[in-house]
Amino acid sequence: MNVLTGDLLNTFSQLLAGFLLTAGLIVSIGAQNAWVLNKCLRNDNPWAVTSVCIAIDATLIFAGVFLMDKIQQQLPLLVPVFTLLAIGILTWMGLKALQRAINNNSDGLLASAGHITRSGWHAAGQAAMISLFNPHVYVDTMALIGSVGARQASPAVFAAGASLASFCWFTMMAMGAKKLRHLLSSPAHWRVFDGLMAAVMFLVATSLVFDVLLP
Repeated sequence: MNVLTGDLLNTFSQLLAGFLLTAGLIVSIGAQNAWVLNKCLRNDNPWAVTSVCIAIDATLIFAGVFLMDKIQQQLPLLVPVFTLLAIGILTWMGLKALQRAINNNSDGLLASAGHITRSGWHAAGQAAMISLFNPHVYVDTMALIGSVGARQASPAVFAAGASLASFCWFTMMAMGAKKLRHLLSSPAHWRVFDGLMAAVMFLVATSLVFDVLLP
């Protein structure tokens, strides 16, 4: 029973680690979020758009985690290099988020006027283009989440938690964007989000530092 409880707690901790890291990365104002939110607020094929974003995120997350895990097995000397890179990226992102929170540089997400896409397939294609041609998505999913996930005892569980965060975020946008308009458009609320994001980034970076120092 104790062994089973320990295994369940370990699995949950890795699932939670993947969820929190990805939530910290995804809940930030960027080109993709701004575009998706506009689509959802204007009821412009929100489910087609968010479904594509979820699918692409999950695919890239699992690909990144398993690619880094394979590199870790085949080329272990590169592991410290990728880990240090992840620490650097996390620290930089944490500092930027903290700067936005302190200096009140967080902008709310607002819907803008625009043409309503009649075709769900057209909207899905636009979402794929926005996601796949966004360089940040590869830094986040393939390099950062992949590097951290590959160091876990169960990379698949970590990747599942990371994908769950993407699923929850985009589903929330599709279902509740209009109801959450005040929350998402408030710079004050985004300062809080940025502060939380900075905390998550620093915590994950610190855990990786300890992994390097105490392997």
